[in-house]
Amino acid sequence: METPATSFILGLLAYAAQRDISPEQLCKLANIHSGWSTAANKRPLSEKQVYDLWSNALRISNDARFGLHLGESLQLNALGIVGEIIKSSKTVGEAITNAAAMVEHVTDWFSMTVSRKANSFTIHINPLRADWKSYLPALQMLDVLMVLVIHELDGLLLHKTVPLSVNYIPEITNINEFERVFRCKPVAKSRKNAISFDISFWNEPIITANYELQNFLKEKMSAALNKIRKKERLSDKINHYLISNSYLGVLSLEETAANFHMSTRTLQRRLKEEDANFHQLADSIRQHLSVQALKQTRYTVKEIAFMMGYNELSAFSRAFKRWTGSSPETYRSNNQRALTK
Repeated sequence: METPATSFILGLLAYAAQRDISPEQLCKLANIHSGWSTAANKRPLSEKQVYDLWSNALRISNDARFGLHLGESLQLNALGIVGEIIKSSKTVGEAITNAAAMVEHVTDWFSMTVSRKANSFTIHINPLRADWKSYLPALQMLDVLMVLVIHELDGLLLHKTVPLSVNYIPEITNINEFERVFRCKPVAKSRKNAISFDISFWNEPIITANYELQNFLKEKMSAALNKIRKKERLSDKINHYLISNSYLGVLSLEETAANFHMSTRTLQRRLKEEDANFHQLADSIRQHLSVQALKQTRYTVKEIAFMMGYNELSAFSRAFKRWTGSSPETYRSNNQRALTK
């Protein structure tokens, strides 16, 4: 059985592959046995092996914020955490409090605590070692945990949340990229690592029906990923990334390019070389998931439209008619009649 720590390392290796970095090469450079990732009982990695994994991932990718972008790519992992805590939580506040206790199973470098004030609540990422700022994996893990806080709230609230503030103890070298990821400008060289949110989120109920719709989308994403996981073109990697992160709407060109550590112009040019187009890829994913949701669930068209990232039902209806030639309501009705014959 995989531990949360080994599952995280597997996520790191999977993201490396998405970034055209060979997981086998990373393991070899870190002196990790070639069969470790597929072994039934994985031995815990040493501190040096973890250090070497991170340092080589940063070096080969030429991305000093590899952890920040890794955290972005782990949205389904964040949703999985929500799945574990939702059983014992009725509100967002309870879920966050329960989730904080899980951090110690992923890393030895940080703990997570939650504090509340009259108008806000704050999630703290607390260093557990005095020398953490001089240790590369700790700095990268801090980025990962901070981003996962955002994604966890997205999954609980079913919309993209904007923090009141983001504070970092270390210096931040690329403030614009952090602002893009966290949806607000972070404060560097602070006295704490913390993210604060409006208190109104705290008592929001967790709606099981909406969570079930997310689970349905996860299953459809997994089925689609199985068909393309062995391909290696950039368009397939982009497809993989968009499918994996589409439970709150398909990501934008800018968000996707940033996660692949390239400009939007470079991403578009490389896709064009493969006779592919970003907007066509995104549209195809929306079409696939929307059709499956209408066929196989009882959720309303409005709910499905929202999960696909459409704020207006009319915009979703127009897109669906362009895809299929009929409205969502007509498509569902015709499909149901066909099943009863």
